[in-house]
Amino acid sequence: MADGDPGVAPRKLIEVAIPLQAINVASAREKSTRHGHPSTLHLWWARRPLAACRAVLFAQLVDDPSAHPDQFPTAELQAAERQRLFRIIEQLVEWENSGNERVLAMARGGDPTNPWERTPP
Repeated sequence: MADGDPGVAPRKLIEVAIPLQAINVASAREKSTRHGHPSTLHLWWARRPLAACRAVLFAQLVDDPSAHPDQFPTAELQAAERQRLFRIIEQLVEWENSGNERVLAMARGGDPTNPWERTPP
């Protein structure tokens, strides 16, 4: 629940903004891959790129920094944290990073620079 009103859920990152350009580039690259990707095993007629799925799922789980005014009191701090989350998404959408423990740890909140460590939902 949000800090201010116990009956309202905090806004999620996907409700505010996501890095569409990075997601689109990774999705297009993934759709054109012809070797070494799970999509090459079987023809799926309406397959959705895994890059877009990873980005959307992450953005749905992560609270937007504006939902935590006690930790990010100014618009500048909120924008900086949002950009940090965008950089994580930009790394998550790359197929090569799907097994990268450093990127996955950052996505899980294990980044030591993360100022608001909390248990994931």
